[in-house]
Amino acid sequence: MEEDRFAALERELRYLRDRQEILDCVVSTARGNDRHDKDLIVGSYHPDSLHELGRNLIPGPAYGDHANHAHAAISEVNLHNVTMQSCEIEGDVAHAESYVIGLFADKGAQMSRILAGRYIDRLERREGKWRLVLRRATVEVALEGQAILPNGNGVLGSGYLKGNRDRADPSYQRPLTTEGGERW
Repeated sequence: MEEDRFAALERELRYLRDRQEILDCVVSTARGNDRHDKDLIVGSYHPDSLHELGRNLIPGPAYGDHANHAHAAISEVNLHNVTMQSCEIEGDVAHAESYVIGLFADKGAQMSRILAGRYIDRLERREGKWRLVLRRATVEVALEGQAILPNGNGVLGSGYLKGNRDRADPSYQRPLTTEGGERW
């Protein structure tokens, strides 16, 4: 009886740990996109993976360069928000659906757009690590409007810390202090 209980707890712990590692993988690509951190993006994909973007199939190992180039070409600032996720796990294979909201302030920060959609992912655990094998990205809502950034031009909240699109971003600072960082 005690052994059955421990076996059930082990299965539950394995499931919860797998779910967290899968979410961490998905969030890592979003963070990598926003920080233009190629290593963070590519580290979420297995070497033989694919990322479907519109009609394009991009090899996972090449997606970091592709994403960084595309985001830099169209926007001055971008933020990807992973909101909710469902996940089915069978052994070393998982299928996840993650809702995402992308915010993009165009070059010059006069206009901005919001894209909302989903990442429909197949992941595999190989050598103990969950990574993407196939990502199919949807865009289901697109909005455009005037950008209002906290740049000190009368907008409430001006003087906020401004993020960087590289490893100079304060989120990489260890230990985190109040020193440094550009402000709007």
